[in-house]
Amino acid sequence: MTDYLKNELKAGEAFLISSPENRRYYTDFEASDGYLLVTPKKAVLFMDGRYIEAAQSKAKNCDEIRLLKKVSEDVKSALEAEGITKVYTEEEKLTLREFKALEKALERELAPEKTDELTRNLRRKKSLEEKERIIKAQRIAEGAFKHILSFIKEGVTEKEIRLELEFYMLKNGADGLSFETIAISGKNTSMPHGVPTEKPVEKGDFITMDYGALYRGYHSDMTRTVALGYVSDEQEKVYNTVLEAQKAAAEAVKPGAKCADADAAARQIIEKAGYAEFFTHGTGHGVGIDIHEPPTVSYRSEETLRPGDVVTAEPGIYLPGKFGVRIEDMLYVTENSAENLTEAPKNLIVL
Repeated sequence: MTDYLKNELKAGEAFLISSPENRRYYTDFEASDGYLLVTPKKAVLFMDGRYIEAAQSKAKNCDEIRLLKKVSEDVKSALEAEGITKVYTEEEKLTLREFKALEKALERELAPEKTDELTRNLRRKKSLEEKERIIKAQRIAEGAFKHILSFIKEGVTEKEIRLELEFYMLKNGADGLSFETIAISGKNTSMPHGVPTEKPVEKGDFITMDYGALYRGYHSDMTRTVALGYVSDEQEKVYNTVLEAQKAAAEAVKPGAKCADADAAARQIIEKAGYAEFFTHGTGHGVGIDIHEPPTVSYRSEETLRPGDVVTAEPGIYLPGKFGVRIEDMLYVTENSAENLTEAPKNLIVL
């Protein structure tokens, strides 16, 4: 990975990567702080005393790993040693305050271009190892789904469902959670990103669970909606409409397809069923080191799907004050089609 960066540089240029996500991508080492400096000659990882020992044994793709005491001394001296005058830094991941502080510490004008676009393009194409980590994270999440089906009973609260999902994943191999778990029921399911409450689950409720596991730096993301006791005719109609839309979106995911067309595949089915105004978000997004990363599967998107992309297909219908349904899978775009990485059942389950 860092060799690719070296080849993109001219004499006197360097990349300086400070965001945890991108440092993790290039070095496969997780830390909350530090810098990766890539020049035409070498890749140097600067870590402070909290991480230096671990980095020396675990970090990859680095020519050197150095102790970081002060950016204004350690990183600056490394730039001076190679005569670096132009430093490409990140724009999307740095705040303005951080950017100005770096300029002051390094006594150089930073170039906030090139790094983000180059990294974004590299990260979109998931290697087989990255794909396997995402699959492992997904299998952990699916184990939690299988477990939760026997846990959900009348009187169990949304917060208890959330905690049970999270505990199962952390106990069964997850390094962390992909994001704050959504576990909502009844009328609360009409809110796409509802927050779990003390509300007890009741018969006739839909229960929507949107969650994921983190495994060796990579996220999974899935949503399933189940029912307790029974469903009304309207609930069944909405569920089956979302399921049909979700399958259509998944089938539309393929190399060369426009992201907007995959979104349209789901949206057209929902519109035809009369629920257009109740599908209020995009159909999907990329998943990897970040839970949301390019490409975006939306009617606004101008992107085209490429081999190596991992994207979600997650349409939904949300009827205010009544209920909502969302179903979500992750798909890996291959050279010729797409592979669904999600194995959890998505037929209507009534507990």
